[in-house]
Amino acid sequence: MRGPHNIWRLIRTAATFERTGALGVVLNEMDAPTSIRVVVRLFGWTMRWAGLKGDPNMPPVTRALNALGPAYIKFGQVLSTRPDLVGGDLATQLRVLQDKLPPFPTDVAKATVEEELGKPADNIYSEFSDAVAAASIAQVHHARLISTGEEVAVKVLRPNIERAFRKDIDAFYFAASVIEFLSPSSRRLRPRDVIEHFDHGVMSELDLRSEASAASEFFENTKNDEKFQVPLANWEFSSRRVMTLGWADGLPLGDNDALDAAGHDRVALAQRVLQLFLSHALRDGYFHADMHQGNMKVAANGDIIAYDFGIMGRIDEYTRRVYAEILIGFIRRDYKRVAEVHFEAGYVPADRDVDEFASALRAVGEPIFGMDASQISMGRLFHYLFEVTERFGMETRTELILLQRTMVVVEGVARSLDPYINIWEVAHPVVEDYIKSNLGPRAMMRDLLKTARVLARFGPELPKMAEAALIHHSQPPAKPQTTSPWRPAMYILLGAVTAWTGFLLALAVLS
Repeated sequence: MRGPHNIWRLIRTAATFERTGALGVVLNEMDAPTSIRVVVRLFGWTMRWAGLKGDPNMPPVTRALNALGPAYIKFGQVLSTRPDLVGGDLATQLRVLQDKLPPFPTDVAKATVEEELGKPADNIYSEFSDAVAAASIAQVHHARLISTGEEVAVKVLRPNIERAFRKDIDAFYFAASVIEFLSPSSRRLRPRDVIEHFDHGVMSELDLRSEASAASEFFENTKNDEKFQVPLANWEFSSRRVMTLGWADGLPLGDNDALDAAGHDRVALAQRVLQLFLSHALRDGYFHADMHQGNMKVAANGDIIAYDFGIMGRIDEYTRRVYAEILIGFIRRDYKRVAEVHFEAGYVPADRDVDEFASALRAVGEPIFGMDASQISMGRLFHYLFEVTERFGMETRTELILLQRTMVVVEGVARSLDPYINIWEVAHPVVEDYIKSNLGPRAMMRDLLKTARVLARFGPELPKMAEAALIHHSQPPAKPQTTSPWRPAMYILLGAVTAWTGFLLALAVLS
């Protein structure tokens, strides 16, 4: 339940960061001014008694986030992929949050399996190990099916995880409301909408039937992708709180020493991770939206194996084209076109100056064009981008939050594999191929063909629609009207004829 009682939750958050020593680490990493340090530390010290102690064996920030709960852990997972923002040491510490959290007892997991699947776990699996990975929402067990002998991964939700997430998210909603009230300028960032988007994603992640469905769809989309694997879900032994998935055998993508020892090419892996994400987002409009190192392995043959499909992103075809045009514009250093696309898509208010916006984008792109990742300060870049969005009145686009967040995570993963990766060069061929396939003359013909197919379904109804339009036109209206009642029907009829003409033209061009 949202309300002022969440003030206590937020106070406890600050107090926990102070008690665990995380507050000082965060202030140092942010290079906070002395005045801010004094105020924050004084408040934290005053309320220190209210903070959670956490696991003293963990580093401070990891300890604080783990103590505060699953929603905070999710935030830490994102930061763990950005050593350029939080520093290499802190990023390494936070990586524990990806899949190395304290597990709950195996007996509890087996009891959940029996409750969900209707039969004891020992009657389904001939082997059922202790947890091999434990994250914020669930943990994974290595098992073997009695019926087929297949090695599988059994994912089981943590006990009472739904209630724990609900408490955290309610506090986030309250914090967003306070921010909007105290800072009217922040409303363009739509903090409540951002939290609502996060809320929706988390609730989907807490239903493993949705994850099984996502795994199945993702497998179908990517089964022909080279050097990429997706395990198949076993629907017979999956439910809301339990999911059985094919076993992924390989080295963790985040263990550079192990990858080097096994002879894997980390430069090639970094490029493939970035290109696979762009390909899935642009080509399919459906992408893995939680691509941190804890959710990917490298098989013995060098294939990248993706798993954990609790958070998936979907973008429509129009948005994909806008996103591709923005990317290719930056790659080609055509900042005027990038600016025009932003205006055409409605991302920038129409009353702003397009040339001035193009100049601001040039100031973003030119300093980093052609540089490798080691030469780019993402912290300074994000800071300037925030200034640009504020200056031009750009609001947060909730439909792009997941795409943008995943792009940040994937770029961070690629950096961790190859600190010298040039993201523009790596992205270029994927975006170029998409542009050629989806923004040229043949793409326009395909669009006409799709429109014709949709309108063709109304073919049998066209005579009736024309007759109804003529009848309405011949009868005088009972009352004066500003819009004739037959006009919409005539528009539909005219549109159908136009689309049919386009259909014939498309056939001629594509044949």
